Amino acid sequence: MILEVKKLLVGYHKKPVAAELNFSVAPGDFLCIVGTNGAGKSTLLKTLLGLIRPISGNIIYQVPSKEIGYLPQQNRIPKNFPASVLEIVLSGRNAHRSWRPFYSAEDKRMAFENMERLNVLQYANKCLRELSGGEQQRVLLARALCAGDKLLFLDEPVASLDPEATADFYGLLKTLNESGLTIVMVTHDEQEGLENASQVLHVGNPNFYGDLEEYRARFT
Repeated sequence: MILEVKKLLVGYHKKPVAAELNFSVAPGDFLCIVGTNGAGKSTLLKTLLGLIRPISGNIIYQVPSKEIGYLPQQNRIPKNFPASVLEIVLSGRNAHRSWRPFYSAEDKRMAFENMERLNVLQYANKCLRELSGGEQQRVLLARALCAGDKLLFLDEPVASLDPEATADFYGLLKTLNESGLTIVMVTHDEQEGLENASQVLHVGNPNFYGDLEEYRARFT
């Protein structure tokens, strides 16, 4: 297992949002986390990432934190945002730099490799704000993969995308998963968003964890 969660209770200021969460993630899994608005999906994700402390329960990782990538919900890019695509992608290596003031040859190799992998290398010197929403999301995904390429967490990654860009992004995630990347994704899209899922975690009343076929038989 890459990740195992036992009797997890999550919330803010010791006020529970979601309780009794039990699930696991194995190498190569594609786990989709679903539930109604306010059920605690994003709170759970932030707890798994260590951004929020759990109220109780256990989160057990078998993969180092430096092999974990995270793509948060995308906010609108400010019109005066100056960073280039290359600068954005390279910033995913910040946690790996330690005391080094400059990016290493390995950092740059990974940045260019992931930009090419996600078909945004041609935009390396462009400002992020000049790209379409789908292109921006590919750049931010390249950044997340530079941070960690064993386990990827995504929070509503297509929320701001149009239908064409959404379908393109889901296809990209499928390809990455088939190449061996383990994915955990929070989504409200229970149609297209679940098509690639190997497991589904429903956060709410009741909680559910199982395969996609079992989930659909029970909840649809």
